[in-house]
Amino acid sequence: MRTLLFGCSEGALGDFAQAILRVFAGLTMGLAHGLPKFPPGEQLIGGLTHMGFPLPELFAWLAVGAELLGGLLLCVGFLTRPAAVFLAITMLVAAVVVHGADPFQKKEMALLYFFISFFFTLKGAGKFSIDHFIRQK
Repeated sequence: MRTLLFGCSEGALGDFAQAILRVFAGLTMGLAHGLPKFPPGEQLIGGLTHMGFPLPELFAWLAVGAELLGGLLLCVGFLTRPAAVFLAITMLVAAVVVHGADPFQKKEMALLYFFISFFFTLKGAGKFSIDHFIRQK
């Protein structure tokens, strides 16, 4: 009864929950946010230029790459920590720089993805991942 009320993150259920979060966050980031921006268009490049980013075309490609490729890598759990680092940086820039003057509701999605990415940066992909499979060999 105690486990039912207060939970337990150890074992198969915790591993499964971590995998569900990783797959969902990675897929939504990659397909809903990264893919529509691929390749980076003039609107994205122009926005980065207007914000004063040096080399706006390069930064546009890095942001789209982090969202698309990083999201898909996170989804399958391959090179999870490096992918999550790039996603976390991209989402922090989106929240603080791109939406810095906006109300919280505009920053919320970027912050949510930042903290999910930060979690996977620290924790890794988990048991149900390619990273885990490679580590076992």
